[in-house]
Amino acid sequence: MNKKNKESASVGPMAGIKVLELGTLIAGPFCARMLAEFGAEVIKIEAPGEGDPIRKWRVLKDGNSLWWYVQSRNKKSITLNMKDKRAQEIARRLALDADIIIENYRPGVLEKWNLGYDQLKAINPAAIMVRLSGYGQTGPLRDAPGFGAIGESMGGLRYVSGHPDRPPVRIGISIGDSVASLHGAIGALMALRHRDATGGRWNGKSGAECVAGQGQMVDVALYEAVFNMMESLVPEYDHAGVVRERTGGALPGIVPSNTYTTGDGENIVIAGNGDAIFKRLMTAIGRLDMADDPALANNAGRVPATQAIDEAIQSWCSTQTIDAALAVLQGADVPVSKIYSVRDMMQDPQFLAREMFEQHQFKDGSSIKLPAVTPKLSETPGSTHWIGPELGEHTDEVLKALGYSDQEIAEFRHTGVL
Repeated sequence: MNKKNKESASVGPMAGIKVLELGTLIAGPFCARMLAEFGAEVIKIEAPGEGDPIRKWRVLKDGNSLWWYVQSRNKKSITLNMKDKRAQEIARRLALDADIIIENYRPGVLEKWNLGYDQLKAINPAAIMVRLSGYGQTGPLRDAPGFGAIGESMGGLRYVSGHPDRPPVRIGISIGDSVASLHGAIGALMALRHRDATGGRWNGKSGAECVAGQGQMVDVALYEAVFNMMESLVPEYDHAGVVRERTGGALPGIVPSNTYTTGDGENIVIAGNGDAIFKRLMTAIGRLDMADDPALANNAGRVPATQAIDEAIQSWCSTQTIDAALAVLQGADVPVSKIYSVRDMMQDPQFLAREMFEQHQFKDGSSIKLPAVTPKLSETPGSTHWIGPELGEHTDEVLKALGYSDQEIAEFRHTGVL
């Protein structure tokens, strides 16, 4: 990273933007994480004593999950007992001071705390609220619980995942939550743009302070975020009555694009579905008959011959080791990859050249690698200033910035508000 980029990374394109995170687990926190990585000041409210449940998920270090250290990097943690009216008032002051509020509670919860969008908008018309929930803020299912797994099922992803002769499978990560998070972050940026276009004004001394402009609510339903990724599912059914089914490792209707097994038992993904690529692929594996067959020269002709093409590729792969197959196909300029485990990633020259791992230290001096911030911006790249904080680590700092005295904070702590 050159000097200019280092200086930019210390500020970030979201510098001066204040974000209040009211949420747990994945959808809301991941959305806020994206903004924090690029310079926004993100204040995360957690329950006293326990904090976000994700702190205890999967592998732990010093009482916190390793996932937590990624998911909450660059965030400030404060504790508030939101059952207490005084805590709700503190949260309200934080919300009215924020550019963006991100929440993923069930619809209606924030309204009970006097923190709903309409309640805040009445005081601050420039308020932007990103609301992530299972089914959105309207409709007959709005009050039903909905995790990412439910969104993946209702949104269509689970139906097409797996092999045709077996029940649907899940992807090994919480993809429904993460996809919704990205939609939320994109929506937040669009809302910021609109706010500034309708009168938002920048205060260059103290950062990006909006003193006017029109805010709005960004309503993200998990199932709709997944549904938005489902390519041509709807028009194919509406126009031709086609219901896309499970196809294992293949990409339906796009041939060849599949997973194959090499002679040493490794799995390899080959995407030879471009017309010129198909010709190079079949030439590389010694199937000139297919490479030169005019009936297979385009995708429309290859689809009816899917089984024969896949059998030809698999037959060749069975005679190759993974390294040999990769060398031949890469030499023929065919898109190809082994299926990476995390072990493969951390040894891979491409990952290393792109600096996709960051080294950080815990307070005890031990080190930990985290995934690098993405996407990569040439002038204002994101960065990790600190890994996920201890529970309530920034409570005093944040409350003092709101104007609360040491005595008031001590009283809040003594009476169970914090």
